[in-house]
Amino acid sequence: MDMKDESGENSVRKVAVVGLGLIGGSFEKASRRASYEVAALHHGDREGLADADLVLVCLPPSAVVPWMREHSSEFRRGAFVVDIAGVKGRIMDEFAAAFPDGTCGWSFIGGHPMAGREVSGYANSLATLFDGASMILVPPDAAASVPAVLERYFLSLGFARVVVTSAARHDEMIAFTSQLCHLISSAYVREDLARDHVGFSAGSFRDMVRVGAPDPEIWTELFLSNRDALVPVLERYIGRLDDFLAALKDGDRERLRRALEDGVAAKAQFGKGLK
Repeated sequence: MDMKDESGENSVRKVAVVGLGLIGGSFEKASRRASYEVAALHHGDREGLADADLVLVCLPPSAVVPWMREHSSEFRRGAFVVDIAGVKGRIMDEFAAAFPDGTCGWSFIGGHPMAGREVSGYANSLATLFDGASMILVPPDAAASVPAVLERYFLSLGFARVVVTSAARHDEMIAFTSQLCHLISSAYVREDLARDHVGFSAGSFRDMVRVGAPDPEIWTELFLSNRDALVPVLERYIGRLDDFLAALKDGDRERLRRALEDGVAAKAQFGKGLK
């Protein structure tokens, strides 16, 4: 199969999606919506790998590299293999250990779509899930660029932008922008008062409870796989909560006001970048 388009550049025509949960199912549906040929595979399936231009590995972190090692001889020469796991440092380390002499002509790049829902499973997947979202790509070599063919593919699915970064930077930022939010929400909804919220709750409550690690098995693995980055972020957050708690206990109006002002100032610095 020729992977060249009319301009002579590489292109993606057939996509194999491995792992059909919320994210894998959404990649399958978004790819079909964008008129790609798609092979949808469960973990143990093989059919459709050999002639795929792009293989999306939508499996838990612990399964990604073992699956690639098992199927590496089946990927076509020149194919791209992109994992979609929510941590990248662990994946990159395991990939380097599993393929010390390189691959058999296919290329691996780490990936992470910044999109999701408060529910899980294929039945909840959507062709529109990635519309307006960011797609993060992490080359194994931090100095390497990402092939334009991959950027074009992800943008064609509805992603608004492709962000290229290192594994360490990805894990640090995701610890803050995603994983910390799920931990906070999970702790918040375990308050006994939550069961009586009807009639007393509005937008603030809905925003706080929307996430909360909907699949405990997957999120336990994600948190532990990224604990080196997540623990410092969580400790800093708890420190700021402790500051609020101390100000409230002491009735320290000035300390409380300063902390709130710091929050307003911090939000003003990044608020324009919110989707």
